Amino acid sequence: MILPIVAYGDPVLRKECKEVSEAYPSLDALLENMYETMYAASGVGLAAPQIGLPIRIFLVDASPFADEDEMDATELTAVQGFKKTFINATIIEEEGEELSFNEGCLSIPDVREDVYRKPNITVTYYDEKFTKHTEKHTGIIA
Repeated sequence: MILPIVAYGDPVLRKECKEVSEAYPSLDALLENMYETMYAASGVGLAAPQIGLPIRIFLVDASPFADEDEMDATELTAVQGFKKTFINATIIEEEGEELSFNEGCLSIPDVREDVYRKPNITVTYYDEKFTKHTEKHTGIIA
């Protein structure tokens, strides 16, 4: 089911989100609906607050970036098949000199802006099966 995306200015986008437990009701259905919503909006990422839920879940499917002409072979390999669900994610470490990347946001349609991020991160999170992961990501994935 495609869910409505909350627009910029909605208070839920500024709330501190609550952690999610394995017992969260209908989690599988929520994640399925979030992916369907993201794809219908031609997005590469979607966070739960963007559908009105102040909980710590976001998902990413970076495969559309594989069509970018400016990507080197290493980055191209990284984005192909990078589809993940992040529950209760925490950035453990950020490294490197900030790089800019022109991004959009599904909650602010038709607006793009340069966003500055560190090129290397270490993140810990739970996946949709509540398996804990600690991973290092670089470049566009970071």
